Amino acid sequence: MTKRIGGFRRKTRHKLMKKAKYKGKISLRGYFQIFKVGDKVLLKADTAVHKGMYNPKYHSKSGKILGKRGNCYKLEIKDKNKIKTLIVHPVHLRRL
Repeated sequence: MTKRIGGFRRKTRHKLMKKAKYKGKISLRGYFQIFKVGDKVLLKADTAVHKGMYNPKYHSKSGKILGKRGNCYKLEIKDKNKIKTLIVHPVHLRRL
């Protein structure tokens, strides 16, 4: 097998960058937000929080909440023709 070069955040310099006015402390309102089953959400990573972050290829995709798993939420997204399940912390989610 070939050895993988780079890691999880490889080639994401601009994709995972925060705008200047949003840098600094994380929003507690976003960290503790609550979603219900069936809510539509948008995946927008808060790069200051590494916990519960999804793979950057799903950045700015939308999905539906399936349930809660610990502090995180289980979502269903469509990736090309497949339906995939992600477990994401609420700080990385925006309500649609």
